[in-house]
Amino acid sequence: MPKSPPPQLLAWQVLLGGICALVLTIGLARFAYTPLLPQMQAQAGLGLADGGLLAAINYAGYMSGALLAAWIESPLWRQRLYSWGLPLALLVTALMGWSSSFGAWAVSRYVGGLCGAAGMLLGSGLVQGWLMRAGHRPELGIYFIGLGLGIVVSALGAMGMTRLQLGWAAQWQGFALLGLAFLIPAWRWRPPVPPPPAKAAAGASPSRRWMALMVAAYFCAGWGFVINATFTVAIVEKQPLLAGQGPWAWLLVGLAATPAVFVWDRIARRTGDVGALLIAFGAQIVGVLLPALAGGLAAALAGALLYGATFIGIVSLTLALVGRRSPANPGKAMARLTLSYGVAQISAPALTGRMVEASGSFDAALWLTAAVLAAGMGCLIAVLREPRGS
Repeated sequence: MPKSPPPQLLAWQVLLGGICALVLTIGLARFAYTPLLPQMQAQAGLGLADGGLLAAINYAGYMSGALLAAWIESPLWRQRLYSWGLPLALLVTALMGWSSSFGAWAVSRYVGGLCGAAGMLLGSGLVQGWLMRAGHRPELGIYFIGLGLGIVVSALGAMGMTRLQLGWAAQWQGFALLGLAFLIPAWRWRPPVPPPPAKAAAGASPSRRWMALMVAAYFCAGWGFVINATFTVAIVEKQPLLAGQGPWAWLLVGLAATPAVFVWDRIARRTGDVGALLIAFGAQIVGVLLPALAGGLAAALAGALLYGATFIGIVSLTLALVGRRSPANPGKAMARLTLSYGVAQISAPALTGRMVEASGSFDAALWLTAAVLAAGMGCLIAVLREPRGS
């Protein structure tokens, strides 16, 4: 008997499956590291500089995945690698708790970065391509709810397991078990293998200068993203009288990020994508500088709130914009842009860890991050002057 065709997926299934994939490949395989970093420092002897180095290794894996995503043309292999990244994300999360060896942690962080690239780049390209083929609006705001939700899951999970007095290793194992709940829908509702890409129409691709400016702006965004993603909890914990409050700041990041995707999509409809990006960059600069300008829990939490509300908009708006400008293979275009994001993600946490150890304060690193974000705004202003710049 001939095989029956696979069941047709609905838009809500594809989007929900993608959201669960992001929680799995980014929220657990990457973001769980942020609330667990102080515990690993206190219980496993992980130094701040080595903590930054592990974050850099994670982003080296992410950049390797971006290189692979930019190189692969085959729709079959893009979908296949995305699928492999889902269960592998669970494995590398569990690996963090199976060993106290820095080498094992480094392997976990590197492979976790590969999984993150699968979820962010291959997954977003597959979902956006499916939405365009199915006649839906090709915005990725709903898809990127998975980033904010992943932060919420990692924060609540760490807080809950800490209340149960579980050690750092047991918490990593707990996150791996929790990931099973997200693996099932992510696997079941994967976007199908897309058809071979059609030849792009003449003039459909963005100009080299436009792409170069977006690459530079996204590098600056990556710098701002990774400093907060790696050290938000540690920044709060380092302040006098705020010990033990760090996970609340990380939870606030996720709570701000989860609904923000809808807001940024609507802002972009009024101001254009680049206009919305300028607003997001400016607000993130304010959030970065708040902990440096004012001590206390209120400033730290306000900075976390602004970071959560803005980084998600920068990522979703940039990737969706570049994907729409490259309809033949949106995932490949996103991956090329993300390579610059990855360079920032490798260099920034390692440099920040050294700066903090040398000075005993995060202030200099936060001012440097604000300056990098301001340079990104300059690149975006130049984009507006390009043909079809908005």
